[in-house]
Amino acid sequence: MKVGLYFGTFNPIHVGHLTIANHLAEHSDLDQIWFVVTPLSPFKKKSSLLDNYHRLEMVYQATKEYDKLKPSDIEFGLKQPNYTIDTLTYLFEKHPDHDFSLIMGEDNLKSFHKWKNYELILENHSIYVYPRISEGKIETQFNDHPKIIKVNAPIMEISSTFIRKEINEGKNVRPMLPENVWQFIDEMNFYR
Repeated sequence: MKVGLYFGTFNPIHVGHLTIANHLAEHSDLDQIWFVVTPLSPFKKKSSLLDNYHRLEMVYQATKEYDKLKPSDIEFGLKQPNYTIDTLTYLFEKHPDHDFSLIMGEDNLKSFHKWKNYELILENHSIYVYPRISEGKIETQFNDHPKIIKVNAPIMEISSTFIRKEINEGKNVRPMLPENVWQFIDEMNFYR
């Protein structure tokens, strides 16, 4: 099975995340997309970052009606700080029959050469890159790389940071969130 790993804090998950993941599920050779919820690093205190399990619950609520989209807490049990290469190694040991790929925005590809063991990641995994409006240039070595697949997905410029700020200011952000995610945030009084 070919699985695309979509990493993020998903604080909160929004329709932009879902649109990109669903686009990849429908328009690529990936069988499933796993939303890998990045845990709060014990070395960083970020007051705006909700508890790991609250963010996982929002991802579950957002994806439960999509067969190809799955929440993943795989990083919750790994030592912190954690690197993508460690997660990929762990996943390969746990699921040797799966072929794992990364999903990232074009903005992340611009700094990919700074990632720990990025050469090893590229050697063993494909990377699906969706368009983002951002500053900077992509390293030449990544331009025509056979393992880097540029996806013609819609450009989504919604951010979790913007959503949190709007909720905090009492604005209506319902259209930017899956309905059950909005209900969960509202009931739990998050980001206010």
